[in-house]
Amino acid sequence: MTQTFTVLGIESSCDDTAAAVVEWSAQRADILSSIVKGQNDLHSEFGGVVPEIAARAHVEKIDHCVLEAMFAADLRLSDIDLVAVTAGPGLIGGVLSGVMCAKGIAATTGKPLIGVNHLAGHALTPRLTDGISFPYLMLLVSGGHCQLLFVSGPTSFTRLGGTIDDAPGEAFDKSARILGLSQPGGPSIEKEAAAGDPRKFSFPRPLLDRPGCDMSFSGLKTAIIRARDRIIDAQGGIPKEARSDLCASFQAAVADVLTEKTRRALASTMKDLGENPVLSVAGGVASNASIRAKLELMCEEMEVKFVAPPLALCTDNAAMIAYAGAEQYHAGIRSDMSLAARPRWPLDTKSETLIGGGKKGAKA
Repeated sequence: MTQTFTVLGIESSCDDTAAAVVEWSAQRADILSSIVKGQNDLHSEFGGVVPEIAARAHVEKIDHCVLEAMFAADLRLSDIDLVAVTAGPGLIGGVLSGVMCAKGIAATTGKPLIGVNHLAGHALTPRLTDGISFPYLMLLVSGGHCQLLFVSGPTSFTRLGGTIDDAPGEAFDKSARILGLSQPGGPSIEKEAAAGDPRKFSFPRPLLDRPGCDMSFSGLKTAIIRARDRIIDAQGGIPKEARSDLCASFQAAVADVLTEKTRRALASTMKDLGENPVLSVAGGVASNASIRAKLELMCEEMEVKFVAPPLALCTDNAAMIAYAGAEQYHAGIRSDMSLAARPRWPLDTKSETLIGGGKKGAKA
């Protein structure tokens, strides 16, 4: 295997179709291109992602994404050394679209193929963007996932805690629907919260009264509904000022829970993080400025380096998949044409599942 190689990454686990080209070496990595095609316009009227619509859109867009990524990188498929693709977890129709596309490219070019866990892509992003060394603590917080991970290698992830119900991004989406805001809910609530008072409503901070690093966010949705209904009963509707206050108070509650649970995870692993401890955040919710600021302040107080990838690499993208594939391929991981799309695929297979198993395996 060459010291430097070029990787095509493909990502289609939810509602973003993406392809990217990354040049990787043991010393550094460069993103040569990154193309992401969203589907917000297709799902907005339904108040959330519709799996069947998402799957069809991936089929229509994925070839174009790959072509655009190759064109932007000024390369041909014959120049690629490795094809990396998200093989799970995610919406099975979308994941399958990406896997089949990657298999086709690998088969026709004779290039090696590697299936990447979508969560590993997020968890390894700070090595792509900031070149940080192992080990480090990762707060992976997105629309479908929320985990605190001790990352000690490209395939070594220990979960210290996570959500036992809704992920924060899911809670943002549901709360936005409750308040009549557009989807995706995260950006809508953050924008509305900018004009609100985060102390106006006393929303719960679930599980802060219990030890450990596990989290819960479904109760916040119920609290939002009750507060909204009280306002409607009293005023016959929701004034703009009240809606802004609801959003600000909700956002503050999520930030408080994430910050305190992350503080506990750092405290429990500080001796294992070495002389220069690092906390990184990744995932779509990591793009929320208020949450970032609170986590950064906590890191300053604990004398821990805080790393947050650029916003474009917090949300789903294929550059992180290409990079994770390169790291794992370099570590000896291989896939072949039997690679299957997986709707569920926990990073830490040794820890007890948080949300249950089901017939298709553990969710998280």
